[in-house]
Amino acid sequence: MRHDIVSRPAAAVARLTFDEGESLTCEVGGMIAMSPDFTVETTTRKKRGSGGGLLKGLKRMLAGESLFLNHFTATKPDQTLLVGPRLLGDVIHRRLQGGSMIVQGSSWLASSTAIDIDATWQGFGKAIFSGEGLFWLKCSGEGDLFLSSFGAIYEVEVDGDYVVDTGHIVAFDDTLQFAIRKAGASWIGSFLGGEGLVCRFSGKGRLLCQSHNPPSFGALLGPKLKPR
Repeated sequence: MRHDIVSRPAAAVARLTFDEGESLTCEVGGMIAMSPDFTVETTTRKKRGSGGGLLKGLKRMLAGESLFLNHFTATKPDQTLLVGPRLLGDVIHRRLQGGSMIVQGSSWLASSTAIDIDATWQGFGKAIFSGEGLFWLKCSGEGDLFLSSFGAIYEVEVDGDYVVDTGHIVAFDDTLQFAIRKAGASWIGSFLGGEGLVCRFSGKGRLLCQSHNPPSFGALLGPKLKPR
């Protein structure tokens, strides 16, 4: 499978070209357009092997994804598939070579059918104060992974500590850990400065962040909308 990401970073989509027999797993509703010679299969589990399809699907729902997954398989060579996120923003490709990447629920777009997509619990404290959900997606195995964001994505190679404002996390290697901390030296100063709580990452691994924050955008836009 060959990939090309176009219109970065404001309105990015992934344009994928398949040889015959190659497949991709995509979030429901992620397909924009495709060549005619694809088969599309909708299941609650990954395409190959792996039990517990319904349970994993329910866990994905708790992470903000759909119960179902769409599997696209090319039946002829040189078939093209375009996939894109629901929000305006960026799309990034990463190659998993074993290990796992933890992804905030709405940022998973598509992945190779060999990659296992499960949900992992992050705890009440992190969920309440990080601006994310109770569950994150855990993508494990070997293959291609496509992630999306609100705004541009930038990558940080963490070796030690790194601080990110809550709501700006896209994904991170499972070799990293994070804790919720106040931004400044005091609670009053942190909130008066407009920063409040932050996520402090520690360890060594890749961290992907997004330049914009959907909850903050919603809070800004909401009062300007006319009531129905």
